[in-house]
Amino acid sequence: MRKIILITFVSLFVIGCKDNKTSKEKYLPDSSGNLNSVSVVVDNDMWSGDVGEAIRNVLATVVDGLPQDEPMFSMSQIPPSVFSGFVTKNRTVLKVVTNKESGVFVTNDVYAKPQKVVTVSGQTKEDLIAQINNNSEKIIEAFTNSELSEKLRRIDKSLHNYTSIEEKLGLTIKFPSVYRIAKEEGKFFWIRKDITTGSMDLLLYELPYNAIKRNDSMVKQIIRIRDSVNKEMIPGPDLEPKPFMVTEKAYTPFHFETILDNKPVLETKGIWDMQNAFMAGPFVNYAIEDKVNNRWVVIEGFVFAPSVEKRDYMFEIEAIIKSVKIK
Repeated sequence: MRKIILITFVSLFVIGCKDNKTSKEKYLPDSSGNLNSVSVVVDNDMWSGDVGEAIRNVLATVVDGLPQDEPMFSMSQIPPSVFSGFVTKNRTVLKVVTNKESGVFVTNDVYAKPQKVVTVSGQTKEDLIAQINNNSEKIIEAFTNSELSEKLRRIDKSLHNYTSIEEKLGLTIKFPSVYRIAKEEGKFFWIRKDITTGSMDLLLYELPYNAIKRNDSMVKQIIRIRDSVNKEMIPGPDLEPKPFMVTEKAYTPFHFETILDNKPVLETKGIWDMQNAFMAGPFVNYAIEDKVNNRWVVIEGFVFAPSVEKRDYMFEIEAIIKSVKIK
């Protein structure tokens, strides 16, 4: 009898612990905050000194490929004494802690969900600065991946229902229903979203596998191809002489090699210009090497938004591109 009572008590205790844990997880509040905005929890003296400068040098790194300098992340400094209540609910938080083990620690869903908290700790100011500088890539990657996931989560709430992209190009790509297909010609798609100051645009098409050769002239090849395609497929304003889109020659494009959907990608960022019209803006071009289907899949995004910051527009474009899945 005692044994049965003991087993029952232990079972109820374990279930109670599980329920308590589940309850805590269930009632973790939703996070908040603008995309690409980080709350920096550090005391005022450090923020105005060398530690703050080190943080700004990392988080305010200039975004590649924009016509004006814009920081990768916007920042708001919060003294530790007031970091409580609703202030702790920001989706991305960088905390600076002294007199602790030196290091940079990344944790999820500490005060809210989804949430990314990066803690930088050290014994001295010099130690903190060294940790920030030596782990700059880790810090940026943690916040960038978090914001990318959040953007895609928001996109999932209102997805387009076009089927012709998958049917003709053999790929899926997520973009909000507010975008429309402005042109569909064969296996070429021009997708647009109107914004207050202009538009956000996406181009999808494929190239034969021999269209791009891996050598020292890859960037020139990509620019030549995009200029040729865009001149033919993207009409400018109704003016004479007829405007057409080109890559701005005075602005050297940024070029990277990366991986997307487990495939090699040639990523090129630069500035586009509309010849014979006063229009220009940033673009990003992803040439995805699809060996299985003996082709390159090209996904390009560009923005026309004069007189306003363009970081968040391009971030949305890149999030959409990175959602691609090739069959």
